[in-house]
Amino acid sequence: MSLLPATNVPHFSTEERDTLYRIIAARRDMRHFIPNTRIDDATIERLLQAAHQAPSVGLMQPWRFIRIAKTQQREHIAQLVMAEREATAQALGNRGDDFLRLKVEGIRDCAEVWVAVVAPDDGTIFGRRTMPAEMALCSVACAIQNLWLATRAENLGMGWVSMFGPAALAALLALPAGSKPIAILCLGQVEAFYPVPMLELDGWRQRVSLETAWIDDGGKSNG
Repeated sequence: MSLLPATNVPHFSTEERDTLYRIIAARRDMRHFIPNTRIDDATIERLLQAAHQAPSVGLMQPWRFIRIAKTQQREHIAQLVMAEREATAQALGNRGDDFLRLKVEGIRDCAEVWVAVVAPDDGTIFGRRTMPAEMALCSVACAIQNLWLATRAENLGMGWVSMFGPAALAALLALPAGSKPIAILCLGQVEAFYPVPMLELDGWRQRVSLETAWIDDGGKSNG
């Protein structure tokens, strides 16, 4: 295998590097969208290209994105989410009422609804022999994160909705056997981005410190 000459490898400026970090820091899980708006086809193409350029284990590329174009289908999906929302509230016990006050999705208002799906297993062994399902899932998550950052760079909002029964959503969308939906993605114009994650704004949970998440090989926190 030959590598491209070093002169052909992009070299990013300090300003470009800083822009990437700004986009990462400004990304938010959005639930509030401006109704009755749309995303133009050229922008959708850029977003899909960004998602499709994600890394994947063994280059398996197991992501599939289904665009929900029919209003009636959106409503069916919203009802699945609401059913899981009620079940989650019950499971939370004493925090159930607080949870029900949170806005958890923007399915009816956003410009676009896409469902991210893990495709049926294609038999890839490279890199996933010991964790086949997990590595397929991680690969699709990488594509979703690419899409999320690209959406933010377009000054559009995106929200990841995970409150649904995968089997019920798969049946609703008539997915092929072996497929698994893992995310309902709401995309569209927003009036403003949350200054911090919405669950922090609402006092539901706070971001842990970086030191908590970084542990050296001796098992000690680096805080």
